[in-house]
Amino acid sequence: MEPFVKQAKEDGPVLFTIASWMEQYCELTVGFTSRHGGVSQSPYATLNSGLHVNDVPEHVVRNRELIAEAVGQPFEAFTYAEQVHGNEVTIVSLQEKGMGRASRETAIQAKDGFITNEKGIVLCAQFADCVPLFFYDPVKRVAGLAHAGWKGTVLNISMATISLMTHTFGSQATDIRAAIGPSIRACCYEVDETVANRVNHVLMDINASSEERQAVMVDKGNGKYMLNLQELNRKLLLQAGILSSHIEVSQLCTSCSTDLFFSHRKEGGSTGRMIAWIGLL
Repeated sequence: MEPFVKQAKEDGPVLFTIASWMEQYCELTVGFTSRHGGVSQSPYATLNSGLHVNDVPEHVVRNRELIAEAVGQPFEAFTYAEQVHGNEVTIVSLQEKGMGRASRETAIQAKDGFITNEKGIVLCAQFADCVPLFFYDPVKRVAGLAHAGWKGTVLNISMATISLMTHTFGSQATDIRAAIGPSIRACCYEVDETVANRVNHVLMDINASSEERQAVMVDKGNGKYMLNLQELNRKLLLQAGILSSHIEVSQLCTSCSTDLFFSHRKEGGSTGRMIAWIGLL
């Protein structure tokens, strides 16, 4: 069953929430935006949340405000970073609450992962094909979010996020719930030998079997490969100690579904950004 459930109100942003998490944990808001329900014009139509893609800044901020209204949390709670496709993870406290919501200059700089145990903070990360990773420890009440493109994935940002949750707040990996959100899937994600070699090193490091390797990457010949970033991230989550029964994986492909989502690959780089969000109420 698809864990990300479409939520649409009349004349508002179309959102996808992890409904099972929000039903089980009433203290949590968590989900992923679509491309619909905002004010941006083509090619960013309409719910672009990225300030770095040459959209009109006032439109982007308005879209972010609309998302906050639809989520039902104050705009001042939404906290953004300048992402760099790395594996640096930071703790977000009340001091950082709301950073980056209205400008890039005020965003948390050079981070791709975030954790918090503070109520009233909504962590946000931006996507247009890369893999959103959501984390929640219901025992210690710690939320986390990570941006995993192929670079962040091979740098194991999932392990970095879990380690910070463990060392900072005492989380146990077996308690943590994880979700892999809508992103470009193996049906659409062709990569070259440079990327494939990095992925192969990771697969060797985790002692993946030949069947497991085949599930992650398929050789098309001529130096081209079809890469399943979701499955690679799932394996890395398992390697980090997350229970298989605690991992949700979306089947929604951003490249296949440009009627719902922005796709950097499918739309030739000229497109908007969705956000993933998670916050403690």
